[in-house]
Amino acid sequence: MQTKSKNKSQKSKAKSKMNKGLFFTLCSLLFALNASAQCAMCRASLESNGDTKQAEAVNDGIVYLMAIPYILVGLLGFVIYKMYTKKN
Repeated sequence: MQTKSKNKSQKSKAKSKMNKGLFFTLCSLLFALNASAQCAMCRASLESNGDTKQAEAVNDGIVYLMAIPYILVGLLGFVIYKMYTKKN
């Protein structure tokens, strides 16, 4: 009897923790601030040209390239977490 209640308690704690993590991730993605991800040399070169549209495009490309590895590592961690919780 006690082991069943312990298992339910542990599962509910794990779900609660996962829900909090998911909520934090979604809030972080939805309320992200505008990032200036250019290096100083790229920024100076693009700003001296006077074409702000091109500077914004380069900035967006840098942010896109920077985000992909973090997303992949996060997905890998989630898959490993799911595989671990299925075993137990």
